[in-house]
Amino acid sequence: MKKLIAFGRKAMFYIRVLSGYEERKIRSYRLQLQQRLQQAEERKAAVRKIPEQMILSEVRRMVEEMQALNKKLEDTETAITDYFKPLDQQAEEVMKMQLKGDEKRKDEMMEAMQKQALLEMAQAEKQKSMRMLNPNKHVQEKTSTETLNQKASLFGNASKRIQVLLSIG
Repeated sequence: MKKLIAFGRKAMFYIRVLSGYEERKIRSYRLQLQQRLQQAEERKAAVRKIPEQMILSEVRRMVEEMQALNKKLEDTETAITDYFKPLDQQAEEVMKMQLKGDEKRKDEMMEAMQKQALLEMAQAEKQKSMRMLNPNKHVQEKTSTETLNQKASLFGNASKRIQVLLSIG
């Protein structure tokens, strides 16, 4: 009986091989193995990509934070500029007033110096005419001429200083 069962099994095997059933079974098994290998490789690649993805996501997050920080800085800078705009305008007005005051003082000084120079010239003319009348005072004439020349040079130096101050201001 055992021989009959063994013979039956062998006969069934031959029938399956001849009909292609066994070949299809082997192919499907091989296909399943290939699919399992492919899935394992995909999982392996995914595991390898996880650190890269984490790094990329971290970099993206940091870039977004930097952009947000830059925007906040720009907004803050704009707010500060808007806040100090009235103060800047007031400071500008004060500077203009100071410049006007300096110009007025300069003009007053120029007028005073011109008046002084005219008075000194008139006095020099007066002294010259008196010297003409008094030829005996030849010595006094030289000294008074020297003092007039000194005063004229002082006036010239003062006007140069004022011009320098004006060019600086």
